[in-house]
Amino acid sequence: MITTENLTVRFGTEALFENVNIKFAQGNCYGLIGANGAGKSTFLKVLSGDLEPTSGQVHIKKGQRIAVLKQNHFEFDEFTAIDTVIMGHKHLYDVMKEKDALYMKPDFNDEDGIRVADLETEFAEMDGWQAEPNASSLLNDLGIPQELHYAQMKDLSGSEKVRVLLAQALFGTPDILLLDEPTNHLDLATITWLEDFLIDFPNTVIVVSHDRKFLDRICTHIADIDFRNIQLYTGNYSFWTQASALIMKQKEERNKKLEEKAEEFRKFIARFSANASKAKQATSRKNMLEKLTLEDIKPSTRKYPSIYFKYSKMPGKDVLTVQGLKKSLNDELLIKALSFDVRQGEKIAFISKNQHAITALFEILEGKLEPDEGSVTWGVTATHSYCPKDNNEFFDTDKNLIQWLAQYSQEQHISFLRGYLGRMLFSGEDAEKCVKVLSGGEKVRCMFAKTMIEESNVLLFDEPTNHLDLEAITSLNNALIDYTGSVLFTSQDYQFINTVADRIIEITPNGYLNYQMRYEDYLANPDVQKKRAQMYSMLVK
Repeated sequence: MITTENLTVRFGTEALFENVNIKFAQGNCYGLIGANGAGKSTFLKVLSGDLEPTSGQVHIKKGQRIAVLKQNHFEFDEFTAIDTVIMGHKHLYDVMKEKDALYMKPDFNDEDGIRVADLETEFAEMDGWQAEPNASSLLNDLGIPQELHYAQMKDLSGSEKVRVLLAQALFGTPDILLLDEPTNHLDLATITWLEDFLIDFPNTVIVVSHDRKFLDRICTHIADIDFRNIQLYTGNYSFWTQASALIMKQKEERNKKLEEKAEEFRKFIARFSANASKAKQATSRKNMLEKLTLEDIKPSTRKYPSIYFKYSKMPGKDVLTVQGLKKSLNDELLIKALSFDVRQGEKIAFISKNQHAITALFEILEGKLEPDEGSVTWGVTATHSYCPKDNNEFFDTDKNLIQWLAQYSQEQHISFLRGYLGRMLFSGEDAEKCVKVLSGGEKVRCMFAKTMIEESNVLLFDEPTNHLDLEAITSLNNALIDYTGSVLFTSQDYQFINTVADRIIEITPNGYLNYQMRYEDYLANPDVQKKRAQMYSMLVK
C-alpha cells in the first residue's frame, strides 16, 4: 500500500496538483490518466522517490519494495540483459554479487566464510537460486530470444532494451509496481501477455498508458489527474469515461438549477423589498440567496484537438494496386511477394510482428524507398498524405509553427494557418514557437494539421497514436471513422484498429494474410489463426 498526504507539486508558480490525499491499496491496479502536461510521469517520480514534492509526503509501509519501469535506455549498457533484469530486485542482486565476489577471493578466510554463510541464507530466503531462470523466463515471454539473454545491453536494439527494462520492473513480484507507458514498442501479442500478467499480479500497480483497451483490461481503478487534483474512480477506463461525464453533467445541471433559483430570489427581492407586507419574505429570500453555493467547476486540463479530414479531389474506384512486392534491408527479408488492391473508401490496418516491414511498405508506397521486386501503381485520381512514425526530418528547421505549416498550404493568410493550428491546440503565442522545441505529441498534432490542409483522398499513417494523449487519440479515432476516403495505417492500439479498419493485411516473413473483416473477428477466427501460425512457423526462404 502507498498513500500521499497533502502532496503538492509546483514548477515555479504553476501547480500540477495541490494537497492530494490518496491511497493505493494492495491487489488493485490503478490507471493514472490526464492530459499531456497534467503531471502523470511527475506523480510517478514523486511516488518512487526520484523527485521531491514541493510539499506533503508519500507513505510506504516499511519493508515494501517499489519497482519502476526505467526510462533511461542507456543506463545499463555495460551489463548483460539477464543481470539488468535481476537488478530489478536490487537487494537480491547486491547479495548475489557480494557472494560471488567473496567466493572469487584468492585469500578466502574464516571471516569471509561467516559472511558468505549469512549471504547464502539471505539469498535462499529471497529465492535467489531461481533468479536467473525467472529472469530468463520473463525475457522469453517479452520476446527476447535466448541468445540475447547474456548479451550486453549496448548491443541490443532500442525495442529490445525497452523489453528488458520492462522485465526488470516485473521481476521478483515487487510490492508496488510503477509503470510509465509499458506498452510502447510492444507488439499486440506481447501487450496481451502483459495484460494477463498484470491481471494476475497480486500487489499494487500504478500505470500510465494511452492504450484504452489495455487500461480497460487491467485496471480496477482509475486515478484521474485534472483540476489540479487526483480523483479516484472504481472501475476501468470505459467506466471512468461514463462516470466522469455523468458527474460533470450533474454538477452543471445542479449549478443551472441553483442559478435559476437565485434569479428567482433576486427578482422577488427587487420587487417586494420596499413592500411592508412582503418585507419579511423578501428578507427571508435574501438570506436564502446568500446561502446558495454553486458547485466549483474549475477549468479542465483536458483539451480535445479538432481533427477532421476531407478531400478536395473526388477519388476514383481504383485507388492503389500493389503487385509482387519484395523488400530486404540489412540482409533481413521484410516483405515477400506482397500483392493487394485498395478500393475507394477502404480502411486497411497493416499488422506484423516486425514493425520495420510495415514502415518499409509505407515508405515504398510514398516513393521514398525502392522495392527489390514488384510494382506500386496509384490510381489516376488518387492523392495521398503520409504521416511517418519518425517525423523528425519534417521539424529540422528554425521556422515557427505558422511558417512551418505555410510550406504545405496554398492559402498563405496567417489567420487561415492559425485556424488549423488552433484546432490542433496551438493558439496565441504557441503558434509562434520554433518547431524544434516541440514535444513528440506536439509534432504529431502538427502533422495532422499538415494532413488536413493537404485534403488528400488517401491517408497513410505509421503508428499515428504514438506520443498522443488519450484525448488526441480519441479525436483521431473519431476523425478516421468519419473520413470517407481510403486509409492505410498501422497501430498497436487494439481499439483504434478495431473501430477504424474494415480490412486486415498481416505481413509475415513468408508472405501475407489478407482478410476483409474487423480486427476482433480476425483474431477470433480459428481458420485465420491456423493460417497465421503456419505463416510464422515456415522456414524463410
